[in-house]
Amino acid sequence: MGLTVIVHPENRGYGGNQKTCYRHALDHGADIVVMIHPDYQYDSRVIPHAVGFIELGICDVVVGSRIRSRHEALAGGMPKYKYLCNRVLTATENFALGQNLGDFHSGFRVYRREVLERIPFERNSDDFVFDTQFLVQAVRFGFRLGDIPVPVRYFPEASSINFRRSLKYGLSTLGVVAQFWLDRLGLRHSPLFEEKARSTASPAAEMR
Repeated sequence: MGLTVIVHPENRGYGGNQKTCYRHALDHGADIVVMIHPDYQYDSRVIPHAVGFIELGICDVVVGSRIRSRHEALAGGMPKYKYLCNRVLTATENFALGQNLGDFHSGFRVYRREVLERIPFERNSDDFVFDTQFLVQAVRFGFRLGDIPVPVRYFPEASSINFRRSLKYGLSTLGVVAQFWLDRLGLRHSPLFEEKARSTASPAAEMR
C-alpha cells in the first residue's frame, strides 16, 4: 500500500507510538500531520476537509468530533458508559480550558507543524492520557483549536479500552486539567507546559 512502517522492538504504548511517528514526520519535513486510529473506526474521507482548516490558517489543531448528536453516537455503537463519560469529561475540559470542542477524546486529529515543534510531547505519558496532555498543552501555548464532525462506527475488531482503564483515563484527564491551572496560576510549575527549544535547522536541511 506504499506505507512507511516503523517497528518498535517492544511495545511502547499508545503515547509512545505517537511520539515516534511525530518525530519521524518532523524529521521528514511534514507541514501538516494527521493522526487517525488505524482500526477503521473513523471515516478517513474527511481528512482533506480537516487539513483544509489548517491550510487556510483558521486552526492550528483540528479534532474530529464523534458526537454530532447523542442518537448518532449511540447508533454507531458507542457504549453508553463511554458516551456518558465522554460528555462529562469534555464539558469539564471545555469549561476549565475555555474551549468549545465537541469531543476532547477523539482518535482523529490534525496538527500544524509548529504545534509539534513547540509542544514538549516527549515529556508526555506513553499511555492513553497522552492525547489529553497534548490538547491541554496546545491550549496552554495559545494554539487555535477547532473541530469537525467525523462519522464513526464501533465493532468487535475496533480498538477500545475496558471500563477499568477508562476510569483510570478519566481520572488522569482531570489530573492534567488540574496541572494546567496550577501552572497557569504559578502555584506549581509543570514541565509539560515548558516549551521545548526550537530547532534552527529547516525541514529541507533535515531531509538532506
